[in-house]
Amino acid sequence: MVEKMKLVHVQGTLPHLDEFLGACCLDGRFDLEPASQYMSASLGYAPLNEEDPYTPLVERIEAMAGEIGAALPDTPPRKLEAGDRDQQFLDALNNKFSDLRSERDSLQDQQRLCEDAIAQYSHFLSLKANVDEITDCAHVKARFGFLPQAGYNKLMSSYADDPYILFVPCSQTKEGYWGIYLTPRSHSQETDGIFSMLYFEPLRVPGAAGSPAEIVEHFRENLEVVQKALTEIDTQVREEWSRNEDKIETIYAAARYAAAVFSLRHFAAVKGQHFFCVGWVPAREVDAITQVARQIPDLRVTVDDPDKAGHTTPPTKLRNPWFVRPFEFFVEMYGLPDYDETDATPFVALTFTVLFGIMFGDVGQGIVLTLFSLFMWKVKHNALFHLMIPCGIASTCAGFVYGSFFGYENLLDPLYHALGMASKPVAVMESITGILLFAVYIGVVLVLAAMGMNIYTQWRRGLLGSVLFGTNSITGVLTYLAGVNLVSAFMGAWQFMPVAPSAVILVLGLLSLLFAEVLAPLVNGEPDWKPADGWGNYMMQNVFELLESVLSYLSNTISFLRVGAFVIVHASMMMVVFTLAGEPANLAVVVIGNLVVIALEALLSAIQGIRLEFYEMFSRFYTGGGRRFEALDLKRRKLPG
Repeated sequence: MVEKMKLVHVQGTLPHLDEFLGACCLDGRFDLEPASQYMSASLGYAPLNEEDPYTPLVERIEAMAGEIGAALPDTPPRKLEAGDRDQQFLDALNNKFSDLRSERDSLQDQQRLCEDAIAQYSHFLSLKANVDEITDCAHVKARFGFLPQAGYNKLMSSYADDPYILFVPCSQTKEGYWGIYLTPRSHSQETDGIFSMLYFEPLRVPGAAGSPAEIVEHFRENLEVVQKALTEIDTQVREEWSRNEDKIETIYAAARYAAAVFSLRHFAAVKGQHFFCVGWVPAREVDAITQVARQIPDLRVTVDDPDKAGHTTPPTKLRNPWFVRPFEFFVEMYGLPDYDETDATPFVALTFTVLFGIMFGDVGQGIVLTLFSLFMWKVKHNALFHLMIPCGIASTCAGFVYGSFFGYENLLDPLYHALGMASKPVAVMESITGILLFAVYIGVVLVLAAMGMNIYTQWRRGLLGSVLFGTNSITGVLTYLAGVNLVSAFMGAWQFMPVAPSAVILVLGLLSLLFAEVLAPLVNGEPDWKPADGWGNYMMQNVFELLESVLSYLSNTISFLRVGAFVIVHASMMMVVFTLAGEPANLAVVVIGNLVVIALEALLSAIQGIRLEFYEMFSRFYTGGGRRFEALDLKRRKLPG
């Protein structure tokens, strides 16, 4: 249901603005709106234009914690005073962390240097000569690097006899060779060009003395020293944070509270030392809010009904029982209801669950879907998994009607015999015509229910003309019922009234639908009920609209055949699974087949259920143009900063 709202006006002196905001507007009950929209600009009131001093403080603490990898305390914001001493404390603490961070950055540079050197020199461990002696040669140039296998083969075939080229392989991989090529400095340009054509990848090794094995050992020793120093710095950081954690928590909680209050100040309209605030409060919370507000000095509170808000529409806040609440997910996906519109959530909860259960009827698979959805909801807290729990239960119940347990159609027969039944209630593959006909009757009932929802909504709005005349009005219901009865009589099916009265009601209903755009405003007492473009244009336009309405009645009803079709498809898919499993049935194939069917059918049934809700039912009674009730709640929402 949509909660009733009250418009609350608050006037007071500016020194008490923060006190009012903190006491009344941080617990999710007061949806503030820009007060300047509710008052004349000639009065001289204007919004506050201030620089926020608290959000930067919150960001500073969070940045400090992020830089050192510390977790901020997960405590609720609370009202405390944050002063200059706190800023000085944070400055001193940040300077300590900054010094440690600089030292750590320097050590990390050394760590990367050691790791890179170890990785590079490890390719040349078989080289016994000293690296410094090779690189310092006056007449010979040496280059360390990687030569691909194809380049090595070409080197051996084309340049093996060249006296000015010497390639010394040091290690080999699948891709090629790590090694050194040597050449006289007088021929270095020519040799570099040759190795470039061979796709030689030069490697810049850090300068060091000794053989590669000695160099690697030296860098490993240095790496151990550096890692030990890094560990000591990390320990110092953790200890420093732990020593000051309580103080940081206090400042952080106070800063978040102050930032939240400050974020609401721009909603107020201020003139001199006086402020004016206005917002929406659920009717059931008004007494509690006003009682708290009136305890603040110099505050005046007035409460009005929504009709006193002028052109502003109250926000929408849904309030449903816990077993219906998950289905708000679908309603919000289509659009929140207008404030004076009927909440479709209970309707969706009932109809979607029933339709899903009918299409996905299987006792075993329904139990699996229920348990899986329950587990995922507990882990992910996702509304989609939450609403699938009752759908799984409905599938289990429908499975008892079909007598299906993981696709085994006769496994539950002893249960029916024990209950005194000759067989299961519905054998799907033997009742195809009946199932499809039943699906159509379900469509008739749900289309009528959607019309009933529209009639109720229009009645609540006081639009008697819309209640009586229109495609989804009382006239529409009578016309639709008469049409259904005539079609049933034509097909030789069950009919609930004689053909002659049905024909009369149908004709009269179609005539009333043709003139509904005139009759509805006339009954509502609207002065401009006559067609603006004349009766000729009106008749031409509304004849086509009447044809569209009749086709919508037909298409919306026939669309529910998909419910019966998916019942048959579900049973057919399980027949395919058991055909693939063979005789005797391969248990692995049966299990895998059931899992595939559960995943596929659950997805398809959900999609078809949503389609039927949105296109066949919502389109008859639901607008969904409401705006969300948005009140700042410190316990549930991330605060500014």
